[in-house]
Amino acid sequence: MLDFFTDLDTQLMLFLNGWHTPYWDNFMWLYSSRWIWLPFYAAFVFVILRNFKWRVSALIFVAIFLTIFFADQITATLLRPIFHRLRPCNLDNPLSQFIHVVANDRGGAYGFPSAHAANAFGFAFFIHYLFRRSSLSLLLFAWALMMCYTRIYLGRHYPGDLLAGAMVGFVSASLSYCMFRYVAGSQKHKKLHRQFIPPYFLLLTLLTFFILSFFYPY
Repeated sequence: MLDFFTDLDTQLMLFLNGWHTPYWDNFMWLYSSRWIWLPFYAAFVFVILRNFKWRVSALIFVAIFLTIFFADQITATLLRPIFHRLRPCNLDNPLSQFIHVVANDRGGAYGFPSAHAANAFGFAFFIHYLFRRSSLSLLLFAWALMMCYTRIYLGRHYPGDLLAGAMVGFVSASLSYCMFRYVAGSQKHKKLHRQFIPPYFLLLTLLTFFILSFFYPY
């Protein structure tokens, strides 16, 4: 059974990684970069500060930090040394000769689970719990799913790495949110103001990617 899922994971990796052009190389490289999303994250900081008292806002930021911290530590520090699953692009992996790699950047040796997926889905789930707005949640989950696809496109992760990372993100966000609710006490879910700002920043960032990808030589 394990061999069946491993083979399926490999075939799906080769299938999805095989769709590439110079333009999308640039786009996926930009999308997968972590620091380039800072304005998007800052938009959530602004909305939180505008809707919650300073003490609750501080607790929310601590909880988000813990979500990312748990996700990183569980994936990179705890699980990767146990499973030792080589990235598909790693030169020690026989599959690497069939993998499309962008900018010759192959990352670290091991990739199971994916920290990118854990962080993206951890953030998406926490905001989903906090805001309780279906349209914003769907947009965030689509953003996180696209983040996962970029990792396949760049040759860094198998789909199974990303699925496991998403599960870690879900657990991290759930634990952090439970701790936040315990410390902050009962918080009634109210209609939050200026929720339209993060989606606008997301769309603006994507538009920037679409334009820069014509010129940006990753």
